[in-house]
Amino acid sequence: MYLQIDGIEKSFTSRERGTFKVLDNINLDVNKGDFLSVVGPSGCGKSTLLYLIAGLDKADKGEILVDGKPVKGPGPERVVVFQEAGLFPWLTVLENVTYGLKLKGMSKADADQKAMETLKLVHLSKYVHSYPHQLSGGMKQRVSIARALVMEPDILLMDEPFAALDEQTRMVLHKELLEIWKKLKITIVFITHNIREAVLLSSKIVVFATRPGKIKATFSAKSTKDGVTPDDITLHLEQQILAALQDEIEKVLKEEMGDDYSFETNRIHRDTSGDMGSGI
Repeated sequence: MYLQIDGIEKSFTSRERGTFKVLDNINLDVNKGDFLSVVGPSGCGKSTLLYLIAGLDKADKGEILVDGKPVKGPGPERVVVFQEAGLFPWLTVLENVTYGLKLKGMSKADADQKAMETLKLVHLSKYVHSYPHQLSGGMKQRVSIARALVMEPDILLMDEPFAALDEQTRMVLHKELLEIWKKLKITIVFITHNIREAVLLSSKIVVFATRPGKIKATFSAKSTKDGVTPDDITLHLEQQILAALQDEIEKVLKEEMGDDYSFETNRIHRDTSGDMGSGI
């Protein structure tokens, strides 16, 4: 097993809530080359788990292994793509992508060549001399992905990277990310609230229960050919995941809105009277 998460527990302390557990006994195995998506309600510990895998934080209990070696801190084999692109505004696209390579001591010529090859993967080779303020949101996120991929990580960790993008841009990036995954055969751990996004992209999906975060269900998935068009299989899987999440969403809403909240009475009502065949 390439990525092993064994008995991970994590708690935080705040003035308002005191000490509270965020992750409780997380056990998860990920094969090399898997595309794993983690879905769950807000506050269930999805991003916390990602940061633990990245080595940006430490667990209170348990162990994370990559290729049999314990994660002790950040490492070049694990690179994170955050929701915000986080580009240096004073650097061009090419300079942003080569930044990490130059820190490693790579020559400018070699770094530029490697960055250009990676920028072709995300279809930005025509924008190498542009600055972040000249790019759309989707293009900025492509630069962020290129900046991560150029370091040749074994595991790409993505924390809701497309959440702030419009639906059309998101669909384009889904397709591009799938092409990159299949070409590079990289392992991806992808955090998202979007069930359809998880189903269209992933080979494996984990559903988190909330507060404290636990693994509630695991699903195997076959990504569609283009990562954009749902079919009967993906739509059925979406319904299964939504069913697994329903109780967890209700828990969060009750905490936020009080015990008087009723999931049943707050469902979105759709009038089916105009559907073809209704009443037959």
